[in-house]
Amino acid sequence: MISVFGSKVGQEELREVQSSLENQWMGIGPKTRQFEEAFSKRLNLPSFTLLNSGSNSLLMAVKLLDLPKGSEVILPSFTWISCAHSILLAGLKPVFCDVDINTHNVTLETIEPCITKNTKALMVVHYAGKPVRMETLSELGLPIIEDAAHAVDSKLGDQYCGSIGDIGIYSFDAIKNLPMPEGGGITAKNPKHTEQTNNLRYCGIGKSGFEVSQTKSHRWWEYHIFDVYPKLIPNDICASVGLAQLKKVDLHQKLRKKIWNLYQETFKNLPWLILPKDPEPDEQHSYFTYCIRLTNGRRDEFAHYLLDKGIYSTLRYHPLHLNPIYQSTKKLPNCEQLNETALNLPLHPNLSDSDIQKIIETVKNFA
Repeated sequence: MISVFGSKVGQEELREVQSSLENQWMGIGPKTRQFEEAFSKRLNLPSFTLLNSGSNSLLMAVKLLDLPKGSEVILPSFTWISCAHSILLAGLKPVFCDVDINTHNVTLETIEPCITKNTKALMVVHYAGKPVRMETLSELGLPIIEDAAHAVDSKLGDQYCGSIGDIGIYSFDAIKNLPMPEGGGITAKNPKHTEQTNNLRYCGIGKSGFEVSQTKSHRWWEYHIFDVYPKLIPNDICASVGLAQLKKVDLHQKLRKKIWNLYQETFKNLPWLILPKDPEPDEQHSYFTYCIRLTNGRRDEFAHYLLDKGIYSTLRYHPLHLNPIYQSTKKLPNCEQLNETALNLPLHPNLSDSDIQKIIETVKNFA
């Protein structure tokens, strides 16, 4: 079966993990700090703290804003569940907005109808790695959390996604552009938010007893607890894989772009397909996933056809406002249209030339 998402690892990752094991570092340690420094340098971030998942990075980001209970946070419905869960877990109210039908991103036009006197923040998602046009959203004067889980190598102008808003998060999930077994991270413009993140990620105690002991502090085992908080710390095994992958990002991004461009060129004359938007001249795309739309009303049939041919596809994402758990009665026409017409095709660096050719020929033969 050809997978829709995937990563590509090799001996480099094994060597990094082996060195951590040989040095008896499985938990948070030197590789974590190395990754934080290297990632921050690559993206020119004001700060960066590694956490144990992108989902927990979202929770941390929302908590850092310290909004009054019950405040509303606007987010796209066409996104992963962790975005809404993080808002609810912080005691706030998620307000779902529509997305642009072509970019699958929020815009000023999709957000403005959702703003009320209780709106206190925005959460934007750079879908598939195509940057949200952040310059227009800043006009609203609201704090912005950037979900750059798809956008680890995306840029708007000369700024990397995640570093444009007030707080940005990244995902290093095993299928992402920079994969680990599990991981995420957070950056913030406000130094106080960075300090809070570092103090909170380890059950709210800041530094471990061992770290404090290195400062010769008296009674280092007596924790100063900053806040009641879950354990969100990363580990050096995941960071080891991340360090090896960081050196391969440029190569893997070239492969992703090559597959994207091949799909765009090959499928452009299929009248029953609407292809994803290419980046604008001032944008850099991460090409995390390739999301098409079918105009012939046969999307579900097409997905089953691909599956029968050994090609796994999916829809990222089932619109959140349609899920009963959120108890939303909204009508968001673009999200609902995507729910019936959109499909993600395989795009990742572990696809072989024969995989790519099979995908292309199978898609072309469907009509």
